Amino acid sequence: MIESVEGLEPQRARVVTASNHGVLTLAGTNTWVLLEPDAGRCIVVDPGPDDSAHVEAILAEVERSRCEVALILVTHHHADHTGAVDALHERAQAPVRALDPAWCRGTVPLVDREKIEVDGLHLQVIETPGHTDDSVTFFLPRDGALVTGDTILGEGSSLIAWPDGHLGPYLESLQRLRDIAAAGLSLALLPGHGPRVLWGLDAIDALIAHRMKRLEQVATVLDVAASSVGDVVDAVYGQPGPALHEVVVAQVKAQLEYLAATGNTRAADALQHGSQ
Repeated sequence: MIESVEGLEPQRARVVTASNHGVLTLAGTNTWVLLEPDAGRCIVVDPGPDDSAHVEAILAEVERSRCEVALILVTHHHADHTGAVDALHERAQAPVRALDPAWCRGTVPLVDREKIEVDGLHLQVIETPGHTDDSVTFFLPRDGALVTGDTILGEGSSLIAWPDGHLGPYLESLQRLRDIAAAGLSLALLPGHGPRVLWGLDAIDALIAHRMKRLEQVATVLDVAASSVGDVVDAVYGQPGPALHEVVVAQVKAQLEYLAATGNTRAADALQHGSQ
């Protein structure tokens, strides 16, 4: 699927969605092609999964936009965002930058608050750890948009799966993005999965409220009866099914880690008991 982003003019973002739809990836991984109107070079954010057809679709969009790829950026290391890094790097002959040096190709890692410019297109790097330690968001000021990777999805809530994900940093990252939205600098969110979000501040507030309510539920369950990760999964999430069980367990561990860090001894004990 290829569509332009509606909203503020001139528009600087197009999305190419990979065919890797699923429970966790929603309609598929979004690769964003960003360029200033009539520019000769563009930036590609998140090459997507290891799928040659998706790489061809990205390059076709670049060709339609009558530009060349100047830079490839990565929001975080998960395979559905980085699987095509080397293929796109080789085909486009463009450097790759990420917060994690392991995903850089031919250049240096990203730096928090760094400003990037390509043919008049301006981006700012914002470290947003939580979904992963190396998660970043890109602020596109002239379109008032945030390219959020998996920090904020187009629908539902992002997976925070311990030990790859940590809830404390994630909530801090949401607050950091909220500050940008509340200042009126950003209206739209361009996520790594799902549709664009037009009312960014409302979406961020809803996410924060959801996370705090879930933490409250987990704390209540611990006070009543739960003494292990498995108890919390059963009480809060019911029976998630074989395909999602490990994911839910990892998310509960992230919640317990957060509560334990705030002094909840029951959460610390439950985390030690694993999924028993």
